[in-house]
Amino acid sequence: MEVQGRIKMIDETKTYGNNGFRKRELVVTTEEQYPQHILVEFVQDKCDLLNSYKVGQMVKVSINLRGREWVNPQGETKYFNSIQGWRIENLEQAQPEGGMPPVPPMEAFEPADDISDEDHDDLPF
Repeated sequence: MEVQGRIKMIDETKTYGNNGFRKRELVVTTEEQYPQHILVEFVQDKCDLLNSYKVGQMVKVSINLRGREWVNPQGETKYFNSIQGWRIENLEQAQPEGGMPPVPPMEAFEPADDISDEDHDDLPF
């Protein structure tokens, strides 16, 4: 599965427990009629995938849905879901300085000189 949108937040890598479990969170805001803020977890070696990304970038994140069952001390069963990322791709093209593609100078365009009045087009308008 994939989630596509703009990076809203990238958290620092956090380490838990004695075993060195690492987790890093990313929030991606989808661009649709009703934007969604999707929290995606990257764990262990996947945390480093986020190092080259910044807030505001358009990305596509490959994800897995994870579900867990937990029984509390009172014997009640609870269920938890998480979204884990395993790949991230930048969707923005490298733009030249100024953010706009270069425009060729007007002298690069020359009018056609081989058109005659006898030529007609068959366009319906």
